[in-house]
Amino acid sequence: MAEINKSGGDGQRGQQHRGRRKPPGDRPNSFGSGGEDLVEKVVFINRSAKVVKGGRRFSFGALVVVGDKKGRVGVGLGKAAEVADAIRRGGEVARAQMVLVALKDTTIPHEAYCSYGGAKVLLRPASPGTGIIAGKKVRAVLESVGIKDVLTKSLGSKNAANVVKATLKGLLSMRLRETIYKSRGLEMRKVEAPKAPETLPATA
Repeated sequence: MAEINKSGGDGQRGQQHRGRRKPPGDRPNSFGSGGEDLVEKVVFINRSAKVVKGGRRFSFGALVVVGDKKGRVGVGLGKAAEVADAIRRGGEVARAQMVLVALKDTTIPHEAYCSYGGAKVLLRPASPGTGIIAGKKVRAVLESVGIKDVLTKSLGSKNAANVVKATLKGLLSMRLRETIYKSRGLEMRKVEAPKAPETLPATA
C-alpha cells in the first residue's frame, strides 16, 4: 500500500513539472454565444508553493489576454492547482471583462502615457508598415485588440500584471476626433485638399 501511494505522488509531481515547463503562447479559439473568433494569449504563468505537513503544495496563476482583433480586449487572472485549469479560468475572466477600444485604422488615435502601480507605459501612433514595436507583455495586448502599427516604451516596474493593466488603461484613454467634437456639441469641418497651381501659357 505504501508503494502505491508513493508512485501516485511521483506521478502527480511529474504532471505538475511537465505543466510548469509548458511555454505560454497563443491559443486561437471560438468563444461566445455569437460564435465570434477570439484570440487567447497567455502572458505569464506564476507558480507559488505552500509548505504543508506532507511537503510542498503548488498552485499556479495565469495572466491571460483575450481579444477579437477588432477593437475588443479583456485581461484576466486565473488561479488553480493545475496550469491548464488556471489558464482556462483566466480566459473566462478575460472574456467576461472585455472592453471596446477606439482605434484609427491600424494604429491608435493619439499618444498616451499611463501608469498602473509601478509600471508606466508610453504609446505612440505610427505610420502604416511600422509594425508593433513593443515587448512581449505590451505586444500581447496590442495584438489582441487589433493594432498593427504602434510605437511603445515600457518604463518603471516589469511586473507582468501591472504592465498589462497599464497598457489597457492607456488604450481605454483613446478618443477619436469625432467623439470629442460630438461631446462638445461641435460640427467637424471638412478641409478640402489644396488645389494644384495653374500653369500659365508659355509666351512666344
